Amino acid sequence: MSTQPVAVAKNTTYLTAAYIIQKVFSFLYFILIARGIGVEDIGKYVFALSFTTIFGVFIDLGFSPVLTREAAKDWGRARDLLNNIIGVKMILAVLTYGAVLLVISSTGKELLVRQLVSISAIIMVLDSFYLSFYAVLRAAHNLRYEAIGMIVGQILILLFGVAALSLGLSLHWLIGSILAGSAFNFFYAFWLLEYKIKLRLRPQLDWPLLKSIFLMAAPFAIAGIFARVYSSIDSVLLSTLAGDSAVGWYSAGYKITFALQFVPLAFAAALFPAMSKYFVSDRTQLARLFEKAMYYLMLIALPVTLGVFVLAREFIVTMYGLDFAPTALALQILIFSLVFNFLGFPIGSLLNACGQQTQNTINMGITMVINVILNLILIPLLGQQAYLGAAAAALVSQIILFSLGLYFVGQVTAYNQRWLLLGAAKVLCSSLLMSLVIVVLKPYVYFLALVPVGGLMYLVSLYALRGISKTEVVELYQSFKK
Repeated sequence: MSTQPVAVAKNTTYLTAAYIIQKVFSFLYFILIARGIGVEDIGKYVFALSFTTIFGVFIDLGFSPVLTREAAKDWGRARDLLNNIIGVKMILAVLTYGAVLLVISSTGKELLVRQLVSISAIIMVLDSFYLSFYAVLRAAHNLRYEAIGMIVGQILILLFGVAALSLGLSLHWLIGSILAGSAFNFFYAFWLLEYKIKLRLRPQLDWPLLKSIFLMAAPFAIAGIFARVYSSIDSVLLSTLAGDSAVGWYSAGYKITFALQFVPLAFAAALFPAMSKYFVSDRTQLARLFEKAMYYLMLIALPVTLGVFVLAREFIVTMYGLDFAPTALALQILIFSLVFNFLGFPIGSLLNACGQQTQNTINMGITMVINVILNLILIPLLGQQAYLGAAAAALVSQIILFSLGLYFVGQVTAYNQRWLLLGAAKVLCSSLLMSLVIVVLKPYVYFLALVPVGGLMYLVSLYALRGISKTEVVELYQSFKK
């Protein structure tokens, strides 16, 4: 029996586990610094990172996925590909870093924010390089080292950040803690390639080869620009149009919804190879797999969404403190995007597995444009509650991205819409009943105790409505196990 499936499964497990651990640690770190520095300073912190995140795509330009794909096809080309990408990235890094400093200096931001952006821009450069280093390791079918780097880097960020908070150091040091994590990954990945893989990294500029790399990377670069702008522009516009406090309130709520994405992420890791296989061999099985994935994610997303909605203030005040109380309203809006975000993962996996990645990119581009327009309209319109405008823009954008993706899934495979709608109705009824119980008991019971009570009520009502069976519980468990 071939060992390749085993290796793929191990690699998937390593990277998925690392992503989950990274998200958990990143969320804990954000809570700690939010409580330690307050609303306005967390707004400045988030703005600096979001601002440079948008620029970061102009250093990579889609090189990393091309590097993984081409080096996997022909390992003998790995060194030349990487060395030429390093060479051109050195030029792009200098130009992009200069552009960051030029743009931020023209915004009229205070000196502290400009300094934070200059440090964050160094992180942007280091991240771009080590992602290319890890891209080669992916081509060698070894994701264990990348997983280790991600976890150790996040631990370093947490340790340096806690030390900076304990010593009462400035925001520079909190951004510096992320710099420490990026620097570790840069030098660790460099060492792996230079001394363990023995690729001998030496920057080159072979222009004919670079031309072919640029042509192959163009679709990935476009998708990367859409994704970066879509994920970061809200914080940048909020800071520019409404101030740093608005960013702090908004980002505190956004972080909660973002942290929960590890659930569909784990599903997607298992779904993609299976969907790729069924697209070629069995379209009926492809449709059934898609239906099951959508339903299982609904089983999780809907009760979590409604549970967080009714307990939003309690969660926010407990995690962040009273200064972040206005975040509760933003969270109540943002949390509904969780449903569409969860269900977007199997949609994206199916479209990519069926060769529709270009359509995925177009959908992201349309969503990005709408998101920017909505932010530009809603943030000034809502004035002191501008952060609610950004939250509403994020929710509408997720709905649009989900709707576009689902439409094109219907063009690829004939899934059972009626079965999914009936299942969604059962899950929604059970979730609403759970929420009602929580609302009734909330004045009398500590809110954390309501979480298991609500969960039990949800499961009992779902079982009563035949929304889930023992067989499906086993299947759901097996999906997570995979």
